Amino acid sequence: MPGLTQPPQAITGPAVAAGPVIAVRDITKTFGETTALHDVSLTIARGEIVVLLGLSGSGKSTLLRHLDGLDRPDTGTVTVLDAPVSRLHGRPLRALRGQVGFVFQQFELVGPLTVLENVLAGALFQMRGPRLGLWGYRRELKLAALGHLDRVGLLTHAYQRADTLSGGQQQRVGIARALMQNPRILLADEPVASLDPESSAQVMALIREIAIDSGLTVVCSLHQVDLALSWGDRIVGLRRGEVVLDTATQGLSKQNMMEIYGRVTTSTAELGAIDTELGTAPDEPDEQGEPDEQGELDLQTFSSARDNRR
Repeated sequence: MPGLTQPPQAITGPAVAAGPVIAVRDITKTFGETTALHDVSLTIARGEIVVLLGLSGSGKSTLLRHLDGLDRPDTGTVTVLDAPVSRLHGRPLRALRGQVGFVFQQFELVGPLTVLENVLAGALFQMRGPRLGLWGYRRELKLAALGHLDRVGLLTHAYQRADTLSGGQQQRVGIARALMQNPRILLADEPVASLDPESSAQVMALIREIAIDSGLTVVCSLHQVDLALSWGDRIVGLRRGEVVLDTATQGLSKQNMMEIYGRVTTSTAELGAIDTELGTAPDEPDEQGEPDEQGELDLQTFSSARDNRR
């Protein structure tokens, strides 16, 4: 398919600024005898919704971890929001991570805690000292957390234990927690790998809706081609730690899927499995302030305040 390996010239979705918010230059990362990334370069503009597409072991998660400094390259550089991530330590690195939200595959919630407490954990980078339950958080932070739960459709579950929720609901809590940071960039590592198809579609639609409304730049790893095509603005394909594909999704169809996956698969057996799957796929700030003395906020009061703001 002509032009498939060329970076896209036009991106659907929100307007993007001239300069990239993410710039990865010639990075290589090895773990023992395994090369996780090899000579990877990538730039992402403000407001883009980008899918990292590839099979397990292709380097998607490792690349995401480099974007907020959880991993550091052996060679090459990573720049995020004009900050040299690969050289940051201590407070500057924590400050950068405060602008980069992360949604994990396995939710990473504290099950015995309430949904609200798990969401408030996204604001810990703003806090000093230990926090003992809801009473340790300022009222404005709790109101913000309730607002994010309202946004993801879980306001009525705020005081429920997190481990009593369904998988799809737990991932929505993870999204709300990431939004507590007021991030400029949202990273998501296989966010629907543990969910059923219906929940997967709902979670991905929610992430895209929030990204467009808030002007977020999103980088999300996936292995499902049909979901990547229907959800992202751009696909970056990875195979064995190398970028083998970079294309806009606009104008691509189901008929292009096998060629696209042919770039990231490694065997004819994998292609056969994908062919079978696709044959049945459906179309388609820093001030501390005083803690709030009230540990638990009244949801009815919050809802009234929300309606007044509208």
